[in-house]
Amino acid sequence: MKIAILGAHGQIAMLLHPILRSNGHEVIGLIRNPEHADEVQSAGARPVICDVETQDDISEAVGKVDALVFAAGAGPGSGADRKWTVDRDGAIKLMDAAKKNGIRRYVMIGAMKVEEPRGNEVFQVYQKAKSEADKALRESGLDWTIIRPGRLTDDLPKGRIALGPDLESGEIPRADVAAVVAEILDMPETAGYQWDLTSGDSQIDVAIRQAL
Repeated sequence: MKIAILGAHGQIAMLLHPILRSNGHEVIGLIRNPEHADEVQSAGARPVICDVETQDDISEAVGKVDALVFAAGAGPGSGADRKWTVDRDGAIKLMDAAKKNGIRRYVMIGAMKVEEPRGNEVFQVYQKAKSEADKALRESGLDWTIIRPGRLTDDLPKGRIALGPDLESGEIPRADVAAVVAEILDMPETAGYQWDLTSGDSQIDVAIRQAL
């Protein structure tokens, strides 16, 4: 497949590119900052400049691909305004590009428990933005899958996960999230599912098939 990833310089995406390439896919890496192009290229994706905060229509940058992954985020140091423009509006602009370009498959990397407000005011804005993006995707008519990982860590991958519609809070290495997204992209039957994701006891392929 040809897969475009928005937020291609993000930590999960940079772990995802080489997995997808090793699985035989062509990867387009949509990035805001041209200075990140070489790193994205080295990770296995062809960089394309795409700034969802300044471009109303990103369909030309997205191009004709078989699947989309939303892996973008304003980041923990950003203010409330960017939670809306990146975490919600960026996801919706990618949905609009999918419809305009005839792309059916859309995989979203979300976050657990975003409907349960907690933390400071900016974090609650982030939760609301992510919740609204997920809702928009569920109602989009696309072949969507939403993965909502728990607290992300930089630990080495464990290769063992828990996956389900309503898990207890937990954590998971970013590398395992990337591996789950790669597996889901190769499984069209996962369309229409929203799952929480944490470290657990099951191998990734087993956990996905059990969740189905």
